[in-house]
Amino acid sequence: MGDVSQPEITQFMRDKANRSRIAIESYYANSVRQCVERENRAKKLEEEITAKGLSEKEKEESRQDQHAKETDFLRLKRTRLTVTDFESLKVIGRGAFGEVRLVQKHDTGHIYAMKILRKAEMLEKEQTAHVRAERDILSEADCEWVVKMYYSFQDLINLYLVMEFLPGGDMMTLLIKKDTLSEEATQFYIAEAALAIQFIHNLDFIHRDIKPDNLLLDARGHIKLSDFGLCTGLKKVHRTEHYRNWPSQLPPDFVSKPFESKRKAETWKKYRRAFAYSTVGTPDYIAPEVFQPNGYTKSCDWWSLGVIMYEMLIGYPPFCSETPQETYRKVVNWQQTLIFPPEQPISVDAKATIKRFCCEADRRMGQNNGLEEIKQCPFFKRIDWNHIRERPAPIKIEIRSIDDTQHFDEFPDSNPAWPIMETPAVKPENAPGQRGEFVDFTYKRFDGLTQKARYSDKNRPPANIGSADASPEHLQSSGGGIQTTV
Repeated sequence: MGDVSQPEITQFMRDKANRSRIAIESYYANSVRQCVERENRAKKLEEEITAKGLSEKEKEESRQDQHAKETDFLRLKRTRLTVTDFESLKVIGRGAFGEVRLVQKHDTGHIYAMKILRKAEMLEKEQTAHVRAERDILSEADCEWVVKMYYSFQDLINLYLVMEFLPGGDMMTLLIKKDTLSEEATQFYIAEAALAIQFIHNLDFIHRDIKPDNLLLDARGHIKLSDFGLCTGLKKVHRTEHYRNWPSQLPPDFVSKPFESKRKAETWKKYRRAFAYSTVGTPDYIAPEVFQPNGYTKSCDWWSLGVIMYEMLIGYPPFCSETPQETYRKVVNWQQTLIFPPEQPISVDAKATIKRFCCEADRRMGQNNGLEEIKQCPFFKRIDWNHIRERPAPIKIEIRSIDDTQHFDEFPDSNPAWPIMETPAVKPENAPGQRGEFVDFTYKRFDGLTQKARYSDKNRPPANIGSADASPEHLQSSGGGIQTTV
């Protein structure tokens, strides 16, 4: 009897087996995580009711209420969320892979910012790992310093990240409006940004794209950090090979070429928004070691913070140029190009702080002891680090309603079609991501599914907008914000 030949395993079968493996692994990992999260919520509840000194009857009522929410959560998690569950109100951001829309959820009336990403372009540009990173970090992060994600889901064409809407816009827009900030305001915003960065570092995550565009402002003017891996142009900008053929040497007449601050600031503003929404991006805020093949550490985020501090006080970042290539040359030659213009004087402490952020990686402030090292810096001696978010922000944010977008750019040519289906209808077997790239992308946050609608009229501003207790929940929506570059 002859040998029985082994059947050939096709690539289709390999892909199908891989999808099944990922789905099974994800199912059990999610089951374990959900049990842990439920136990943590129960433990937190017990701590809260004990601290409040409630009676036994009140404690039992609180436990029953929590149990009802947990039951609702399990039921609601089984429902399939789609883009038709939301009403599109306005486009508030746009980029190479999709756009960001202000949306309202039909059943609760809550306002969100929805990032919509085209699967085909994510695959083509090799961005799947980065969208996964953002989805994972936002589902894991649950603190006041990071933009909160409430849902993530997908259809055949797009990925959807549903985030809290931050009506204050971003720091880039604020800086364009204000030209420069006072040292007192700079202390406040840099301190809040440092707290946000340290939170991310505590999760063993390097942001790598700290810039004003990704520092969002809530209704009270406080900072939240956003964009964990999806900013337009970032991935290309962060690849060493992208700069392989770029000239790194400065022209011989660099130091002798005069360029006064006012003209430099005007030039920077002229190109700033174009860089923010382009596929090119700008390396203005990227640490020099990121361009090198030897790798980098969390300290690259502290360099970026120093660049932002310079921009707040001077009016433009230290290495700004008319082209990304020229900016790159200035960054890698920072010892020669980090210059403080005499016509825009700042304090000795401010200048010293910037130099401690923007220096060699091994002696950079924050490199060894993170935030604790920064807290000891003389420039921040007036900051009450433990209660900074309870203090009023130095620049008040005027908010007229829960869906107020006055602090965002206008996109008058936006496609009003909803849902977005820019590509023809496709069959499931031909849809992008059939090798399992987007398996287990769906996410639903507990307090997103169990909260109740606060205001039936989305055009009526809550009475406490802008007040000391105007938390995200008080703004009727899910809260805070999302970056406007995708």
